[in-house]
Amino acid sequence: MSPFLLRKMKAVYAEPVAYHLLTADGEIPLNPLLGQKVKLTFTGRILCLQCGRKTSKSYQQGYCFPCSQSLAQTDMCSVRPERCHFHKGTCRDAEWGQAHCMIPHTIYLANSSGLKIGITRAYQRTTRWIDQGAIEAIPIATVEKRLDAGVIETMLKEYYPDQTNWRVMLKGAIPPLDLVAARDEALGYLPSTVQFKEAEDEPLAISYPVLTYPSQVRSLNLDKQAEIEGTLQGIKGQYWILDQGVINLRSFSGYEVTFES
Repeated sequence: MSPFLLRKMKAVYAEPVAYHLLTADGEIPLNPLLGQKVKLTFTGRILCLQCGRKTSKSYQQGYCFPCSQSLAQTDMCSVRPERCHFHKGTCRDAEWGQAHCMIPHTIYLANSSGLKIGITRAYQRTTRWIDQGAIEAIPIATVEKRLDAGVIETMLKEYYPDQTNWRVMLKGAIPPLDLVAARDEALGYLPSTVQFKEAEDEPLAISYPVLTYPSQVRSLNLDKQAEIEGTLQGIKGQYWILDQGVINLRSFSGYEVTFES
């Protein structure tokens, strides 16, 4: 197989989630490889996913340093949406901002390593929940732009964490929660001055292709180990669970690798 640049896996909602590795030669279905030996080999090259420039380090999951400093999708507001400055006319790329930020966003509660708050573009909420390894999630509200979602999320972060404990998430055995009751509680924390469309969706349950969860989570790193090989025991979030440890493929976006199975 030709070398290719790692990107986040394609995940399709199903029972369980169907994962695909995106390569230069096409998509490789990963679910059928459970229980089999797989191998990733890092060639030593890291290329920017935006401009293709060779870089010694990947910034913000796949970019060279100049692109990380110039692209709209790598601005601070990508992780701090309450700082969106599109309305000030200072967006790094107004066309990109119009297409990605000035569109409906969903504020949600997800159960990944426990209850957490989050936001996402409304059209990709299921993908977002899968990427976080949530076993269930429920929308709270929808707003018309990213800034409004960020403001509401900031309010609710006083009551809920906004991060997933990835080690807990990968150990499995996450107890289910009453997300409808949790949503009602969250809505009660929002002041009447905040405008949004209240969600009425039922919780979405998500299952993952995992044969065995690890009792101890050992992280594998392509910077320290150019060859990562082991039996694929499961996939959850953007992690491979191998008998030798776990690896977050998304964190190595832009790394040139080969794959064997």
